[in-house]
Amino acid sequence: MKRVVRSLLCLFSIVVAALAPLGSAHASSGVLRFGVAAEPYPPFLMKSPTGQWSGFEADLIRALCDQMKAKCEIKEVAWDGIIPALLSDKIDVIFNSMSITPERQKVIAFSRPYYETPGTFVGAKNAKLTLTPDGLKGKVIGVQGSTANAEFIKMAYGKSATVRLYNTQDDCNADLVAGRIDTMYLDQLGILDFLKSKDGSTFELKGPGSVKMDPAIFGYGVGAGMRKADAPLKQQMDQALEQLHASGKYAQIAKKYFPIDLWPH
Repeated sequence: MKRVVRSLLCLFSIVVAALAPLGSAHASSGVLRFGVAAEPYPPFLMKSPTGQWSGFEADLIRALCDQMKAKCEIKEVAWDGIIPALLSDKIDVIFNSMSITPERQKVIAFSRPYYETPGTFVGAKNAKLTLTPDGLKGKVIGVQGSTANAEFIKMAYGKSATVRLYNTQDDCNADLVAGRIDTMYLDQLGILDFLKSKDGSTFELKGPGSVKMDPAIFGYGVGAGMRKADAPLKQQMDQALEQLHASGKYAQIAKKYFPIDLWPH
């Protein structure tokens, strides 16, 4: 009997969650606000001069909103203030290549991962780099600040190499082209467009390096960040992501931008 009651209570809670609003702010405004960094991060998120968002994550946001039958908008937030913006109800969802890490999970909730990508060093094609802490001794490594990549590089290579932090990936790319840094570290998929460009044509992927990626820093893929109190929203976000993957819509979107499968397995 207890099992029957528990099952009924569980079913009731699922039904209530499915009927609940998509978030505290969404309940009053009717609009689900997706927060993204103002800085471009091609091919994930780019903004045209006319204010139109494009890229993998922009397309995925639109598909999610269609799947959830929700009215949505994309709001710009400074990357280093994106979690405070979520917690202060300025946005409802962080959807900007944010890694799911134990530290972040103490503060916010995450959807199931919607993509994962390995990190890599990038350097000049004619540069011979030994990607070990000793091999990079005396070198200057560029990395975007306030990211899991930055924490990893400081921890793994910071004692032997100089780690230079940048506000945006574009700034880091520019210093690599100008020769002010020897190499840079970032998500492999985030650099493909740069390598195809004129400025990036003399550079190449150098590999992940000898130090293994630490799950305590990188977490377990990239997910959508939400307030812990917005459990119904998390449930619907998870369900919508799974439905997009099952229907083939996710793969259709990803194929526009990437040559490999991004879905976490």
